[in-house]
Amino acid sequence: MTNTYLRLRQICLVARDLDLVVDDLCAVFGVKVCHRDPAVGQFGLRNALMPFGSSFLEVVAPVRDGTTAGRYLERRGGDGGYMVILDSEALPRWREHVAHIGVRIAAPLALGDYEGMQLHPRDTGGALLEINTTKDGADLQGPYWPAGPHWRDAVVTDRVEGFAGAVLQSADPLALAHKWGQILQRPVEKNMADRQLQVDNATLRFAPATDGRGEGLAAVTLKVRDADAIRRAAKARGLPSDAECVTVCGTRFELANR
Repeated sequence: MTNTYLRLRQICLVARDLDLVVDDLCAVFGVKVCHRDPAVGQFGLRNALMPFGSSFLEVVAPVRDGTTAGRYLERRGGDGGYMVILDSEALPRWREHVAHIGVRIAAPLALGDYEGMQLHPRDTGGALLEINTTKDGADLQGPYWPAGPHWRDAVVTDRVEGFAGAVLQSADPLALAHKWGQILQRPVEKNMADRQLQVDNATLRFAPATDGRGEGLAAVTLKVRDADAIRRAAKARGLPSDAECVTVCGTRFELANR
């Protein structure tokens, strides 16, 4: 029997100026672009993916009017967090489960050895949520189609080792936590003032929205190896930073010890 897993594998941000944001991310976190997918052009987007260890940070930017990403930029008042993407060993059990709890699949995805399902944001809240699978993808050093065939060649971990989690903000974080817990079949735990749930390799936290931007993906928690270098690079580029986080693309990056 195949072992089951559910891992935070990819975070997606949305930006008005893709090149500027990618330059900021690469300079601050010492990472490199591993893939740009021309196929996203059919959705009116450009993109770039960067490995953060064996996980991936994607940035998308609209190139025409009327895109979902463009509407998201308008709703949240600028650049920010967009998607939380998890990978699993297979999708049948997830398709059956989300149908059972009344969560719709907004976009089924399939290409070769890769399959994914983006869930309907009105049924999830918080951020766009996707679960995907890649054949022979259990090995974190193995294939992961969204990152392209040569992603390992771009891995640099001098400053950042990977993701430790993400923070979703909401006017009602408790309700949002329980909704995501129901979808992901994970128990909701209390952590200080926030609620959280664990996937296999990361913690998803749910916090009150206090910045006037409404519900959305507010922060990414990183496993860092050189927080000082990250803060220096952010300061050099005029980006907000403090002892605990730096802000790039309207998203807080929390600097957790590895």
